[in-house]
Amino acid sequence: MPKFNKVVIKEIRKETEKAVSILFDITKNIESEYSFRAGQYIILRKKLNGEEIRRSYSICLAPNEKQIRVVVKLLEGGKFSKYATTSLKVGDEIDISKPEGRFVIKVSPNKNYIAFAAGSGITPIISMIKTVLTTEQTSTFTLIYGNKSIKDTIFFEELNQLKLKFPNTFNLHFIYSVENVKNNLRGRINQSVTNYFVKNMYRETCFDAAFLCGPEEMIKEVSKTLENNNIYRENIYFELFTTSLDKNIESSETKKSSTDITVLLDYEETTFAMQQSDTILASVLRRGIDAPYSCEGGICGSCMCKVIEGKAIMEKNSVLTESEIEEGVILSCQAHPVTSKITISFDDI
Repeated sequence: MPKFNKVVIKEIRKETEKAVSILFDITKNIESEYSFRAGQYIILRKKLNGEEIRRSYSICLAPNEKQIRVVVKLLEGGKFSKYATTSLKVGDEIDISKPEGRFVIKVSPNKNYIAFAAGSGITPIISMIKTVLTTEQTSTFTLIYGNKSIKDTIFFEELNQLKLKFPNTFNLHFIYSVENVKNNLRGRINQSVTNYFVKNMYRETCFDAAFLCGPEEMIKEVSKTLENNNIYRENIYFELFTTSLDKNIESSETKKSSTDITVLLDYEETTFAMQQSDTILASVLRRGIDAPYSCEGGICGSCMCKVIEGKAIMEKNSVLTESEIEEGVILSCQAHPVTSKITISFDDI
């Protein structure tokens, strides 16, 4: 279960016109709770206009920097992102969870890593880059980073400084979809761009692992292309920042009826009736049960639970592995019960 601590905003730095980075004051009494692995995220919790809002953001510093900083980018219609980029100020308090997430890098000697990031997808990737460059001098990291323009590029200066500092182990490539920039590719990260780097520019390099972070369409296309270039699927890791709107749920299995659901959370058991057309998470939260969640879009995985009895189907799954699904693990924000009774546990995850 996510545990939250109230912390003070130590610094707010404008990264682009629409994005700010936020540094938190992690005091001595809680600093042991905030060790993390490169690529992990924290959940920010704030009550705005009487509504509790939770959002997950990747940590954009390396673990050896021993600080917690995240980037928030203004999104159209985004309640929290608008607050964070326009109203939040140094000295304000906010609740943050302990770091979590499975999109992480295992640094080893003599490895070649490659990453494809788009927009704010750079935030977990830059943590990985700095970790590799500063802790493993025999490994290399290659980054292909897509944006609309230079002014929209988060960490543009910092990435270039890393390139200057680590010229032999860090390969940096920008691609822009709107602005024409000399010596940089024009367009979006897609199959042809991926092939350009892995089949041509770095055809002599054997990449041991690939890390992808950005919109779902990009991740699907790049993943397939990497597999076609002999990078095994189990060595391709990804984290979505947005998902498509299509649904994979089998409508024939859902019914306009109710299910008796039993929820195990923090060793307490609660049973109530819910509509099968509703998601398990939504029903649990309305019942007043403090279940873990963040994005509510099937991206972060914070709401994972396990089906102990009964059956549920998910609208979408971009997080869980096949083996986890076989074991009964579901994303409660995407899951609908399809049996008259179901028992789920947040404690067995």
